[in-house]
Amino acid sequence: MILHELIDYSTLKMIWWLLLGILLIGFAVTDGFDMGVGTLLPFLGETDTERRVAINTIGATWEGNQVWFILGGGAIFAAWPPLYAISFSGFYLAMFIVLAAMILRPVAFKYRSKRPDPNWRSGWDWALFIGSSVPALVFGVAVGNVLLGVPFRLDLDLRMTYEGSFFDLFSPFSLLCGLLSLSMLVMHGGAWLGLKADGVVAERGRRYGSFAAIMVLCLFALGGWLIMNGYIVGYRITSDVDPNMPANPLWTEVARDPSAWMRNFHAHSIFWIAPALGFLGAFGALIGLQSRFEKLTFFASKMSVFGIISTVGVSMFPFILPSSVQPNASLTVWDAASSHATLFNMLVATVIFLPIVLAYTAWVYRVLWGKVDERTIEDNNHTAY
Repeated sequence: MILHELIDYSTLKMIWWLLLGILLIGFAVTDGFDMGVGTLLPFLGETDTERRVAINTIGATWEGNQVWFILGGGAIFAAWPPLYAISFSGFYLAMFIVLAAMILRPVAFKYRSKRPDPNWRSGWDWALFIGSSVPALVFGVAVGNVLLGVPFRLDLDLRMTYEGSFFDLFSPFSLLCGLLSLSMLVMHGGAWLGLKADGVVAERGRRYGSFAAIMVLCLFALGGWLIMNGYIVGYRITSDVDPNMPANPLWTEVARDPSAWMRNFHAHSIFWIAPALGFLGAFGALIGLQSRFEKLTFFASKMSVFGIISTVGVSMFPFILPSSVQPNASLTVWDAASSHATLFNMLVATVIFLPIVLAYTAWVYRVLWGKVDERTIEDNNHTAY
């Protein structure tokens, strides 16, 4: 027996769907609080020392956290090539804006403290704000568009034609999702500041984080209400599905259905755990931020991030990128994956290297643990940030 045949093709597809979700959640949980802190930076500190306190809570780990984004992009490229090709082509300008913002962020980290001039540092603080808030907003807008369906077509040779424009991405529902994403990460950043900072910076972080947690509860509830009441039309497969089928979306028949994004919840009640965690985590973070239960607050914030992102994945399964103009061209877990051998070889590499990455990350956080306060900054004025 060939080694890769030890796991059948449909199981590998499911494993990689789960791994993609884990990578995206890992990015949101780790780099999410970095973006939350960066978004809050211009409003956290009245003095340069206070802003440096905020920056130094994330300065030692933000680069490692951003690697999750690269891993997620790599997983999409290797495991779901049609998804990578269509999404990066259709969302090209939006992706360019995100990448420009994410390039601006490390430059701001590195150059901010090179000169003592207040205007110089203020300018880079706003650069950190842009480099953090823009990706947080656009990622949410992208998720909103995926839930609505993306306007692309496939011809018989599987060549893609995208029929939308950049401004079409910003519909009311997609903007709602963008604001939810931004609020979620600001809440997460506020929880992190309460855990890692001290003094007035931590207090302001709790205040802004509490407001963001309220926004998360309201926006998540509003989005759920729109979907549950059929205002957001989903997609469902109407033909027989072979989980072991090769990658050809046109072999699957798909129809639009106002109740489609609720079908998995009605069929399997255990899936309600995902939105429940989203709400309970945000509510727990709100209570924790007010009560100053630092570790529990950060755990609750992570639980909310996990729940909100999982809710999207569970509601859409098995779809990964539906088409609003040609539903039969929609990409699903079953018909848009790489070959059996590719998925298996990637899984072997992941099983070997992902635990190493996780172990190293845990070790780094343990070594660099501890609070950052103004005295620490003043006593160590040579710090890079």
